[in-house]
Amino acid sequence: MKYHSKVLILAVALILFGGFLANQIQSNGGSVDVSHVRFAGNDGIITHARLFVPDGVSNKNPAPGIVATHGYINSNETQSAFAIEFSRRGYVVLAPDQTGHGYSDPAAFANGFGGIDTLAYMKTLAFVDQDNIGLEGHSMGGWASLVAASVYPQDYQSIMILGSSPGTFGAPKGTADWPRNLAVVFSKYDEFSALMWGVAIPTDITKTDKLKTLFNTSEEVIPDTLYGNIADGTARILHQPAVTHPGDHFSHAAIKHAIEWFDQTLVGAQPLPSDDQVWLWKEIGTLLALIGMTILIVPALTRVAETSTFRSLKTSMPKLHSLTGGGWWVGALIFTLLPAITLFPFKGISEKLGWQASAVFAQNITTQVMVWALLTGLVSITLFLLWHFLLNRKTGASFESYGLTWNGQVPISSIVHSFLLALAVVGVLYTSLLLTNYLFDMDYRIWVFGIKLLSPLQMGIALSYLIPFSLFFIIVATVLHGQLRCDDWSFRKELVVNWLLLSVGYLLLLIVQYTPLLMGGTLLIASEPLWSIIALQFVPLMTIAAVVFTVAYRVTGRVYTGAFINAMIITWVIVASQATHYTF
Repeated sequence: MKYHSKVLILAVALILFGGFLANQIQSNGGSVDVSHVRFAGNDGIITHARLFVPDGVSNKNPAPGIVATHGYINSNETQSAFAIEFSRRGYVVLAPDQTGHGYSDPAAFANGFGGIDTLAYMKTLAFVDQDNIGLEGHSMGGWASLVAASVYPQDYQSIMILGSSPGTFGAPKGTADWPRNLAVVFSKYDEFSALMWGVAIPTDITKTDKLKTLFNTSEEVIPDTLYGNIADGTARILHQPAVTHPGDHFSHAAIKHAIEWFDQTLVGAQPLPSDDQVWLWKEIGTLLALIGMTILIVPALTRVAETSTFRSLKTSMPKLHSLTGGGWWVGALIFTLLPAITLFPFKGISEKLGWQASAVFAQNITTQVMVWALLTGLVSITLFLLWHFLLNRKTGASFESYGLTWNGQVPISSIVHSFLLALAVVGVLYTSLLLTNYLFDMDYRIWVFGIKLLSPLQMGIALSYLIPFSLFFIIVATVLHGQLRCDDWSFRKELVVNWLLLSVGYLLLLIVQYTPLLMGGTLLIASEPLWSIIALQFVPLMTIAAVVFTVAYRVTGRVYTGAFINAMIITWVIVASQATHYTF
C-alpha cells in the first residue's frame, strides 16, 4: 500500500509539474494570452483554433499575424513550437485544427483543407495588422496555406511551407511570381519527396523543374540563398534541415528559418534572436505529464480493484503451461515480429476493397488500423490454437491456464465486471486529463504523439471501433500471458519483457525503413511514407499497453481487464488524433 501511495504521488507530481511548465512556456510566462476560438466558415463548417495574442496588442496597437497550420492527421498542438516562438516575438498567431481534425467539424480536406476559412477569420481581427499577415503550414497545412493565398491573393505578405509543395493534391501550382514571397523548408530526410516534388531522394528537389520554375531559374536551386526580391513579392528561399518530415516540428533549425523568414517579410515584430528558442521546454512539460499519466495506471488499477465492487475479480493467477527453453524464443519472435510484418500489407486491404468512410467507421486511418488489428489477431489466435490443441493440451493445459476462464466457465457477469473495472480505471486517467486541460490548457504528448480529450463527436466514433480493438487485445493478452509469461519474474522484469515483446517489432520496422533514408537514399519501402510515420506512434502506445497488461494480469489473473483497458485507451488515443472523413 505504501508503495502504491508513493507511485500515486509521483504520478500526480509529474502531471502537475509538467502541465504547469508547459503552460508557462506556451504563454511565455503569462505575457501571451492563449485562448480557444471557434468560427463558422463555408458551408457552416466550424473551425476550432488556438489564438496567441501577445501583451500590448489591441485594436489601437495591431500586430502582424501568422496563420500556423498543421498537417494531415495532426492537430493545432503540433504547431505549438512555431506558435510559441512567433508569439514571443510579438506576432498574433492563429493555430487552427484543419477541417476534420482535432475539434474542427468534418470532413477532412473540406474548404481548402480549412485554409480559406482561417485566413478569412484572421482578416476579421481588428488587432491584427492586415497589411502584415503571413501563412505557415506543414505538409497538408502547406496546401491549406497555398489554397488560402490563391483565394485571397491580396491578403497576405509571405508564406512558408514545410514538407510541402505547390501543385500537389489540389494545391495551386506555383510560378515565379506566385505565391508572394515563398520560403520552402524541405528536410534532407523528408519521407514525402516523391509525392511533393517527384524525386526519390529528398535533397534532389533542387534539381526539379517544379522548384526551378518557382525560383525563376534554369539552374539547380542553391539552398539558403535568397532568390528574387522581397519588396516586389518574388522572394524565394529553400532550406533543408537534417530532419525527417515530422522532424520539422521538433527542429531548432526549421523553427529558426521560420522566424527569420517572417522577420524579413513582415513588419512590426519585436527583435529577438532566432536562436533564442524555448519551445522545447513545453515539449518536456507535456512529456512529463504523459509519463505521469502512464505511471498513474498502476495505483489507479490496483486501488480501484480493491474496492468492494471489483474485489471479486482479484483471483490468483492460473497455473502456467507456457512456452519454455528454445520454444519460448520462437514464440517471442513470432509474437513481436508478426504485427510489424503485417502492418503495411494488412492495413491497405480496406482501401483495396474500396471501403469509404461511413457513419459507422468515419475515420479512414483508424479503419485501416482496425482491419490490420483484426487480421493480425486472426493469424495470432489461429497459431495459438494450433499450438494448444496439437501440443500444449497434452501437458494438461486448458483455457483456464491462459486466463480465459473461471473454473472452466466464462461467466457473463465476470466479463461485465472486468469491463466496468477497465472503464473505471480509464475514467481515472481521463479525469486526470480533464483536470490538466482545465488547469493548464495542455494535453499529454511528445512530438507527434498525443493523448487528447475526445470531442462529443469523437466519443461516438470511438464506440464503433471499441469492440474490434477489444477483440484484438484479448487475443494479444491471451498469447502474451498464455505462451510467454514466466512465474518467477519480478514485476520489473515482467514489465520490461512485455515492453520488449510488444515494441521491438515496430522498432525494427522503423530501423529497417529509415536506415536507407538516413544514409541518403529512400525509405526501404518507399511507397509507405505515411504509415512509416504512423508506425512511430505504435512505440508509445505499446509502452502504455505493456504497463496495463503487466499490472492487470497480476491484479486479476485473467486477460479481460487488461485487454479492455488497452482497447479503451488505444481507441481513445487513435480516434482523438485522427482525421474524420465522413460528413455527419
